[in-house]
Amino acid sequence: MRRWHAENHLVSRIGWMRAAVLGANDGIVSTASLIVGVASASAASSEVLVAGIAALVAGAMSMAAGEYVSVSSQSDTENADLERERVELATQPEMEHEELANIYVGRGLDIALARQVADQLMAKDALGAHARDELGISEITTARPIQAALTSAATFAVGAAMPLLMVLVSPASILIPAVSIASLLFLALLGAIGAKAGGANITKATLRVTFWGAFAMALTAGIGAIVGTAV
Repeated sequence: MRRWHAENHLVSRIGWMRAAVLGANDGIVSTASLIVGVASASAASSEVLVAGIAALVAGAMSMAAGEYVSVSSQSDTENADLERERVELATQPEMEHEELANIYVGRGLDIALARQVADQLMAKDALGAHARDELGISEITTARPIQAALTSAATFAVGAAMPLLMVLVSPASILIPAVSIASLLFLALLGAIGAKAGGANITKATLRVTFWGAFAMALTAGIGAIVGTAV
């Protein structure tokens, strides 16, 4: 009697995780950068807070709309390819069978075995076999526009709320360093959580997200200071 061992692969999380990490990272970086930039231009704390809240709302809506539109475009392309494949299977089954067999030959099977595999897979689910092995479309990678939009909007709002909280609790005299340091810590935490959830290298992910966050805030602070001095 064969025994099967349970496997816990993390690639199934790739769809929502990408949207979640993107949303949270963008929420922290863009909002913190805006706050630092506006504060560097010598704006009052109330103006900085209003700018931050506006960035949170606008950014969350923008992330939702952008993710929905972009992932919907991916979904439309996938559906168009599947429909084209469905027609070809109905009108040219022999050619599609040979095409699938050649794919397996390219992966290392001999031609006789490849045709046998193609026979069995197409008998069970011809479209599914071609979607997976010819087009690279599977249940894991299938585009989910609504999931991506909601995940990105929610995590953006959570990420943006972190630097906004620092505006509320930090004295005006140390607002810029307080927001900058806290945001970098939030980014480091986000990088570690994202790496842990995806089974990736925690140190590498943390350093990567922290570096680019620091770069964005430093650049925005410099521009804000220049504009504030000029105005």
